[in-house]
Amino acid sequence: MPSCQYTIIVGCGRLGSMLANRLSSLGSSVVVIDQDEAAFKNLSIEFSGFEISGNAAELDVLRRARIEKADCLLATTQHDNVNLMVAQVARIVFGVPRVVARIFDPSREEVYRQFGIETICPTTLSAQAFLGVLGDQTQAGQP
Repeated sequence: MPSCQYTIIVGCGRLGSMLANRLSSLGSSVVVIDQDEAAFKNLSIEFSGFEISGNAAELDVLRRARIEKADCLLATTQHDNVNLMVAQVARIVFGVPRVVARIFDPSREEVYRQFGIETICPTTLSAQAFLGVLGDQTQAGQP
């Protein structure tokens, strides 16, 4: 069982929907917020959470998601600025205990940390994976 019993996921693209489906299947209560109602088609038929169509940067939308009850908020949109804004509001205004944001620009990670926000940076993770593959090949004597 995940450590977060009530999770809000902002963004229902490939990443957000995958997280929502997985957390829901593990028994967590999940609310997904996305501006585009069509994005909810990415959720599996077994998804047992709630969908909210709206801009998560608006306090009213976060309140409809019952953010004051959330253990976790995951900001997974394709936009660093949106993820930072929503993560800051969740952490500072609503006091959500665990806030994790996806960011693409590795230089922004420090800014997020200053606000007590954990980050996942696909750019950094991909670079590490590529270098790991190159290191494996070098060690195995491959070009």
